[in-house]
Amino acid sequence: MNAQSIISAIETGSFTGKIRDLYGSSLSVEKQKERYRNVTSGFARRFGDTGDIRIYSAPGRTEIGGNHTDHQHGRVLAAAVNADIICAASPCDEERVTVVSEGFGEFSLSLADLEPREENYGKTEALIAGVFGAMKSRGYKIGGFKGYMSSQVPGGSGLSSSAAFEILIGYIISEMFNNSAVSAVELAEMGQFSENVFFGKPCGLMDQMACAQGGLCQFDFADPSHPEIIPVNVDLGAIPYDIAITETGGSHEDLTDEYAAVPLEMKGVAQMFGEEYLKNVTGDMLLEKCGEIREKLGDRAFLRAVHFVNETKRAAAEAAALEKGDMDGFMELFRRSGHSSWELLQNVSVCSDPVNQPVAVAIAVSRQILGDDGGYARVHGGGFAGTIQAFVRKELSEKYRDKMDQIFGEGTCHILEIRKYGGIRVL
Repeated sequence: MNAQSIISAIETGSFTGKIRDLYGSSLSVEKQKERYRNVTSGFARRFGDTGDIRIYSAPGRTEIGGNHTDHQHGRVLAAAVNADIICAASPCDEERVTVVSEGFGEFSLSLADLEPREENYGKTEALIAGVFGAMKSRGYKIGGFKGYMSSQVPGGSGLSSSAAFEILIGYIISEMFNNSAVSAVELAEMGQFSENVFFGKPCGLMDQMACAQGGLCQFDFADPSHPEIIPVNVDLGAIPYDIAITETGGSHEDLTDEYAAVPLEMKGVAQMFGEEYLKNVTGDMLLEKCGEIREKLGDRAFLRAVHFVNETKRAAAEAAALEKGDMDGFMELFRRSGHSSWELLQNVSVCSDPVNQPVAVAIAVSRQILGDDGGYARVHGGGFAGTIQAFVRKELSEKYRDKMDQIFGEGTCHILEIRKYGGIRVL
């Protein structure tokens, strides 16, 4: 399609239906249409109207259950969300990829050079090169393209903007040059490879899997190189809650030791049972050796192990409750997860900085706003700083967002819904 044809299609009723299907009710249809018009116009301004413009989308993701369980080969409940990255793209004859990203500038790289380089660690070009390199190594066709993208996945929000970007690039290559033959699992694996090897950031596979798969899924990391994906069959429209992510303003800088201590202490407990990870350790086993664990590793290591043993089971129980339509049961499990993260895992605040506790404040404020039956908030993702997640009754979402924005800053609270699609071509 050419630019004018796409813009005309955006104004039709059928595209309005597609927008509602993709983004749900929490995001404005008109604002989404404006985004699609803008990327189309932006592409045409920068690259000209090629006559073969396609528009793609890939979602961010949120962890719903299983806080700090994946690195011990446990279970996680995660979902794609309706905050996404969209890209107007067109194939080109050059062996080169050129991408303009609104707010971040222009990136370009030659497909003749797809080797990881340490000097490129942390650069967007490295993520692109890594996905292309992974595609090529697996025998898929690659080719040059030009793209103009816009993201509404906030960086640093815990919604995995980097994973969404990797899945977007991978899906464009799959659809544009391989007849959409690349599976969601492969897209995720290639995104992880790109981030680990080319971008220089160690990460698991959960973020990429949730972005690529779409919908609500349980992931079993018993074999972390090939996690089991268990889609949760639930009527998303029947869930009476929105997901709210609030950026608390806390910085992740200088917290490396805090994050590293969590898996280190958990693995230390596992080793006392002759295991490398906690996945095969039970609650009864922990009780049996409680005194020895406390003496050798300290109280916090024991508490964190107790958190894992119960949290990995909770993730599976949350999925089961949602499949049965038992929202009360799910919310009770979600509350327990929040309490466990705060009391046992202890990743809500930093021991060395007791004065500043923005995550704890955000959770406490949320509980005040929502009351006993309006929803519940807990730490999101790695913790210690950054974001909280809340399930908020839909009728309270606007009030909740306004109050959180008032406290933590305009635009810090994002009301989201679960998105059923992973990477897709929209137009």
